[in-house]
Amino acid sequence: MRIATYNIEWFANLFDKNDRLMLDGKPSGVYGVDRYTQGRAVAHVLQRIDADAIMVIEAPNTGRTQRTTRALENFAAEAGLRAREAVSGFPNDTHQEIALLYDPDALDAVHDARASETAPLFNGVFKIDLDVDERLDKVEFSKPPLELAVTTRGGTALRMIGAHLKSKAPHGARMPKDITALAIANQRKQLAQANWLHRRAAEHVAAGEHVIVMGDLNDGPGSDAYEKLFGQSSVEIVMGDVLNDPHAQCLLPPRATSLPSSSRFYNAETKRYFTALLDYVMISHSLMGHAPKWRIWHPFEDAECYGDDEMRQALLDASDHFPVTLDIDLA
Repeated sequence: MRIATYNIEWFANLFDKNDRLMLDGKPSGVYGVDRYTQGRAVAHVLQRIDADAIMVIEAPNTGRTQRTTRALENFAAEAGLRAREAVSGFPNDTHQEIALLYDPDALDAVHDARASETAPLFNGVFKIDLDVDERLDKVEFSKPPLELAVTTRGGTALRMIGAHLKSKAPHGARMPKDITALAIANQRKQLAQANWLHRRAAEHVAAGEHVIVMGDLNDGPGSDAYEKLFGQSSVEIVMGDVLNDPHAQCLLPPRATSLPSSSRFYNAETKRYFTALLDYVMISHSLMGHAPKWRIWHPFEDAECYGDDEMRQALLDASDHFPVTLDIDLA
């Protein structure tokens, strides 16, 4: 079975208010790429990875007339994908939803949100002392994680959680002191969300369930100048001692000499591209005995992708993130 996570940059911009695809020459959400080119590129990438289930980060919008699941299923039909049914959870107001696109011949997936005393519903409020002032702060998700109960055709049960954690970028700040203050505040909020997510995963692991946590965590060990203030990255907190992801783990001390990345961004100030590892597929120890194999479909770091001109360009035109897949032996 192949399971993927893919942050498709502003996927919502490819659909009209009735969830119909708009493949034309107008700008998409990808800089310098029109909607026709991005739509064709996304289709090509999804056809090539051919996953049984894709956790779509920045999925199309759910709103007054729009439905994330309808838009994704329309896209799957247009692209001829076998992952043709979609499920989503709590909607948000960012036009960047989280949804699973899956092959109904391979598995069933239903939204199954949970709550406990230490980890409330993901569309609720999490109370934690962020700044060590002995007062509880209230934290919310702008994009509530998607909790799924998944059953494979062979009867294997999984708990699957798709997440898109708070960005640490100090958007809107201009003065140096404001940039620093906002970056630290955003880091605190992201760490709180990571704690919330970890608690939920740990509860499922303690119950003896198979767990997969996947998505864009907007962080990685050693990736942030402010990380030393807090001791750990959000990725380390989410993993804790209950989840595994070799890409994240190779960034922990002692670091590997060759570091992976799952995204590529342009810095207008330096006029250079930079890469970052932001996307993960983390699995519980109970799944490590099922021959898991991870792959980042990076157009310049994956030899097969780089050697395929059409695939390499499609990855660049589709998004500023690249798919991460997990191949695993599950009946």
